[in-house]
Amino acid sequence: GFRGRVVRMLTVFALGGSAMQVNGCDPVVRDSLLAGLQTTANALADTLVQTFFSALADDDASGGGLTTT
Repeated sequence: GFRGRVVRMLTVFALGGSAMQVNGCDPVVRDSLLAGLQTTANALADTLVQTFFSALADDDASGGGLTTT
């Protein structure tokens, strides 16, 4: 809906503005910030993947999973 579009637009603007600001930073600060962001993004991706497969395993164990013939 409308709210989702607004949130996505604001996210894009915030990330775009952050990228421009980081470009002018001290290289040591920029590298530290980017390393932290990379670690955070990797941890978030790992968590989402583990949660997805845990949910699939729970559905399968409770009989609510997909069935094939």
